Amino acid sequence: MDKGEENLNQGLLDYLGQYITDHKKNVMEEVLKNRTRFLTVVLEDIFKPHNASAVLRTCDCFGLQDVHVIEKTNTYKINPYVTRGASQWVDLHKFYNEEGSAVQDCFNTLREKGYKIMATSPDPSSISIYDLEPDQKLALVFGNEHEGVSDEVKQNADGLVHIPMLGFTESFNISVSASIFLYDLIHKAQAYKHLDFYLSDEEKQELRLQWYRSVVKNSDIHEKAYLQSIRKL
Repeated sequence: MDKGEENLNQGLLDYLGQYITDHKKNVMEEVLKNRTRFLTVVLEDIFKPHNASAVLRTCDCFGLQDVHVIEKTNTYKINPYVTRGASQWVDLHKFYNEEGSAVQDCFNTLREKGYKIMATSPDPSSISIYDLEPDQKLALVFGNEHEGVSDEVKQNADGLVHIPMLGFTESFNISVSASIFLYDLIHKAQAYKHLDFYLSDEEKQELRLQWYRSVVKNSDIHEKAYLQSIRKL
């Protein structure tokens, strides 16, 4: 981002900020301080909207900015009663490829951004959550409610990981699993003190503008008015 664009965005932020309460802006700043892209979640072909939406809400609660959705036979639809507004704050990235592989498209995108991809599975070859260390950027893949992650995901992931079960059932609900994994990984990551764990100042500024636009009613009209006003200067 060049200096001119940076100044333009700051001016727009100041302009839109007139229509946001100080309390709301302070809450946004607190959330931004703890926002991360070091960890991310991938959902593969989830067919129950309330489950996928619950994971989205979980990710927001743990400070994750991005959630990736691989669509095959099922199209992801947000359930607003479950997300409780989380979809307004989290970036959702969808992957669908009718003739190719949505899994490959998603995984290629993640690897280009430096993620190690771990698929969650009770497979005997998988490692325990206790042995999973956040020593680099991690993407956790969760499969659908009945079959778990696909064979394609297992074959193309960098590894498999599971939560040890002490009862008769072999898995938790998807949102519960995501909560356990994220709580454990964020706690472990604190010991590593990764310099890139939290968003950069530039990322925060981009997200701040995105959020301002989302909370200000008719923000597109206000933005047009702002741009017209600076052209007259």
